[in-house]
Parts: sequence; structure tokens; C-alpha cells
Amino acid sequence: MKLSNKTQALQDLIAPAVEACDVNLWGIEFLPQGKRSLLRIYIDKPVDENATPVVNEDGEEEQGRGIGVQDCVRVTQQVGAILDVHDPISGEYSLEVSSPGWDRPFFQLEQMSGYIGHTVALRLISAVDNRRKFQAKLIAVDLENEMIQVEVEKQQILDIDSHNIDKANLVYQD
Repeated sequence: MKLSNKTQALQDLIAPAVEACDVNLWGIEFLPQGKRSLLRIYIDKPVDENATPVVNEDGEEEQGRGIGVQDCVRVTQQVGAILDVHDPISGEYSLEVSSPGWDRPFFQLEQMSGYIGHTVALRLISAVDNRRKFQAKLIAVDLENEMIQVEVEKQQILDIDSHNIDKANLVYQD
């Protein structure tokens, strides 16, 4: 789950602007696509179960409810201004800001710690047990050794080095 140098530079540039909007930067994706690139920013904030909901100017309940449309608008404006000043992306690009959603992608190993017992979809760089893509139950996250442990079908347990993970996301289950 290592970021490319360009993605890391973009994340370092925009992180303070995102934090200034009272939300957390969950992660970013930078997808260069010829003449028009895509910069997707995922933002999150903790849900406070005890907070009294507040209705904003658009009629949405905000406080304690996670990311709302107004959060995305604020981050888009802040990050857009930073990108206009520093111009780190050559050519045209689209900027998208959203919550990670139900099927949230994971960008850092630490993020997976809160989802032990849930099903995750993994795409690996090098095959483990002759597979590069699979869904499995997340059993453990070892931050010190940078490993995760998953349970695949037939209760087989696999240890996976986090540096071998190309892409990981939560699998939404009803």
C-alpha cells in the first residue's frame, strides 16, 4: 500500500487544506489519463453517536453523521485554491472529493485495524497461494511487522505483507 512519489507529493500538499476543513484525509488517488487526469480525494470524520444532529443550510443533518455534501464542497474549494497556486498537475485534471463510502478503500495499514472481522477485497502485487485477487475475512493487522492476516475459504489463514498489497477495500455486507 505504498503511494507513488507523485501521489505522496500531492497528499503532502493538500493534507493541511483538508485538515483545515475539520475533516480527516482518508486517502487520495491520482490517475493520470493522457490529457485529462483525475485527482480523487477521500475524506472522513468520526461519527459521534451522542451528538445532537444539526440541520445545515441545505437541509442536511450534519453533526455526528459523518461526511456531508457541505464537507465535500468546503474541501473542494480549499484544495482547488491550493492546486491553483502550486499547480502540481500538468495539463487538465478533474478534482473529486467524497467520503470513502461503504466499500471504503484502504490507503494505510492503520486504517484496516478498525475493520478486523470484516470482509476485505485484496489485489496483490505478487501472488500468495497462487492468487492475486480475492476476498477474505480480515483476522489481524500487525502494524509492527507491516502484515495482515486473512481467512480465505475453508478456514485457510494467509499472512500477507502490506508491501505486497496493490489495492484493498472493505466489502460491504448487509
